[in-house]
Amino acid sequence: MIDIHSLKRVHFTGIKGVGMTALACIFQDCGCSVTGSDTSESFITDKILGEKGIRIENSFLPETIAAVKPDLVIFTAAHGGETNGEVQVAKSLGIPVLSQGEALGLFQKTKTGISIAGVGGKTTTTAMLATILDSAGMHPSYMIGVGEVPSLNAPGRYDHAGNVFVTEADEYACSPQNTRPKFYYQTPKVIVLTNVAFDHPDIYDSPEETLKTFEAFIKKLPDDGLLIANNDNPLSQLLLERTTCNRLTYGASESADWMINRYTVFDEQAHFGIANGQKERVFRLNVPGRVNAYNATAAALAAEFLGLSDEDIQKGLLAFTGTKRRFEKITQINSTYLYDDYAHHPDEVKATIESAQNWFADKRIIIIFQPHTYSRTKALFSQFATSLDLADTVILTDIYASAREKSDPTVSSQQLAETIAKEHDHVYYCAGEGEVTKRLFSENLTDTVIITMGAGNVYTWHEEIIKTINAFYVQSGFSQPHP
Repeated sequence: MIDIHSLKRVHFTGIKGVGMTALACIFQDCGCSVTGSDTSESFITDKILGEKGIRIENSFLPETIAAVKPDLVIFTAAHGGETNGEVQVAKSLGIPVLSQGEALGLFQKTKTGISIAGVGGKTTTTAMLATILDSAGMHPSYMIGVGEVPSLNAPGRYDHAGNVFVTEADEYACSPQNTRPKFYYQTPKVIVLTNVAFDHPDIYDSPEETLKTFEAFIKKLPDDGLLIANNDNPLSQLLLERTTCNRLTYGASESADWMINRYTVFDEQAHFGIANGQKERVFRLNVPGRVNAYNATAAALAAEFLGLSDEDIQKGLLAFTGTKRRFEKITQINSTYLYDDYAHHPDEVKATIESAQNWFADKRIIIIFQPHTYSRTKALFSQFATSLDLADTVILTDIYASAREKSDPTVSSQQLAETIAKEHDHVYYCAGEGEVTKRLFSENLTDTVIITMGAGNVYTWHEEIIKTINAFYVQSGFSQPHP
């Protein structure tokens, strides 16, 4: 067993991934000298890595390991996993190597673990709960798989003064060689289950296999632990039928232990209540969407289990202003808004569009969607078509392939656009950034919300999209568009 508190130098192979960057921040808080390597491609984690002063090689060089002489090398599922040259050299030199999931599990063992699992919502819920605990002075440690969390100082933190570790719990495989899910290595006292969905067809053959993986994770709860689960999700309901642990459920149904009700939007705040048949509790949020009422309810129930009052919880919820790439406002130019969202599963796509329609009831919604991975696009093709159909205008760009997969010529964004177009008049396939901005320029962008969406690099197109919006307003007679 590796003593993480005795380590002096740690190297991350593939450091720019959101989970890797957050873990690098945690190791740095423990006094470690952190180095890393990755591709030269821009990532949303570049800013925080720069602020932390972490030295990064923009390539994978085996000689880096001999030069750095780390006490531990941590690798990711991408870039070959354990076959990466850096990892192989570390092994040959007798340097311990761990996947990100294994290393994260070691940290959670040092404190009371709160694991946030689910397909969609786990990043926001983890960030909400960490913000609530931080606001209440509980000094939480946490791992949040995102580039930035404005209400916190970094996406990852280890605070020696606190005794709680809140983390996302990912069901994806640790690496191509170690196909155990990342959350296999976690030892939580509390599991929050935002939902269960079939999301990784490259490692799970069916929804049933996904369900079994989550079932095994829940069985890790101790007798005095707690499962907090979304009761509205069909697969979550099946999971609840298979488990006998202590649990609290939440959702819109009266069968939930805490029923979410009275969701309204007023003065740019979301208001909602949760009721258990005996009392009702009312909360406010500074982030839009019914989905965030669900996320906030889960975070509130976990915080209550840890001893916080509703006053503490409300203070923390209002301190939370969102995270990078989760319905993130990029800019407003006259009556045109530009937002960005990480949604890459049909359920997430639907939730984001519905949130936008709720928050901006009088505006047109344009979605620029970049599907992520060929395997997911192919397996969930019809679900993507149904979810995207909700937007007023859909612009589909080419599939962003994961570093973990090869291209698949049997599925494409053009095919998806053609399928949606059978029932929708405003669907367009645009191969890349240039075609997307050209299509946008031809649209009437007044009173419009544009959302770039996907887990790829579509967020890097914002500069050109902003130029396009400005050009539209100049052409429309606004000589000086107002941001």
